[in-house]
Amino acid sequence: MTPAAYLAELARLQAAFARLITVTDPDAVIPGLGGWSVRALVGHLAGVHRWAAGMAQGDRGRDDDLDVAGLSVPALAASYSEHAAALRDTLAGVGPDAPARTLVGPGPASFWFRRQVHETLVHLGDLAAARSGAWTVDVLDGVVDVDPALWADGVDEVVTVFEPRQVRLGRITPLARLVGLREAGSGRVWVLGGAEDGREPEPAAATVTADARALDLLLWGRVDPAAAGAVVDGDPTALTDALAAGIVP
Repeated sequence: MTPAAYLAELARLQAAFARLITVTDPDAVIPGLGGWSVRALVGHLAGVHRWAAGMAQGDRGRDDDLDVAGLSVPALAASYSEHAAALRDTLAGVGPDAPARTLVGPGPASFWFRRQVHETLVHLGDLAAARSGAWTVDVLDGVVDVDPALWADGVDEVVTVFEPRQVRLGRITPLARLVGLREAGSGRVWVLGGAEDGREPEPAAATVTADARALDLLLWGRVDPAAAGAVVDGDPTALTDALAAGIVP
């Protein structure tokens, strides 16, 4: 996707998030996230938008969640929308080629065009799951249409950015066994845990086949393989171990 396309997608997803705030109990619990409430989620995403705007301008900025305690539902939605718009304005203002701080060191601001789209997408799913009472692969149906290519881009981000970053930061050890991720239909394949030093990776111990949406949500720990409708060829414990390792922050 081009930076302009990411920015348009970000605006669309942020608008859907703001709309959903207005029809969701702020004290509802998000399934599978350790008791996190909708209110906490809104404060988190607004805070991430504020922080990302700073990073895109080359400044570390504030990296704490926004304090939204006590806000009414309309005020909660308005506060989120304010920070969402500020992020978009910042990204549009600096442009994709501006020098920025990124999660992998100095780089172009375009990093944040992509990153904030996927941050918003996953948390939009969290908000929808809190409203419906369960996380399912189709939780966003009827909330917003998401192109399969965007879900595939999310898979790519986890494989090429987040899992290697977790290893570099010493948060996890390199995966003992590689896991193939095959997108059903297109046949596109990623290798989770593949070598970064140019060496040919070992054969995958397991290959997981599902549509891109299911693969992305599986990697982010929102659904399990069964709920994702995934087919696992090879040793299923390789997938279990990889998902339990902490491949995303």
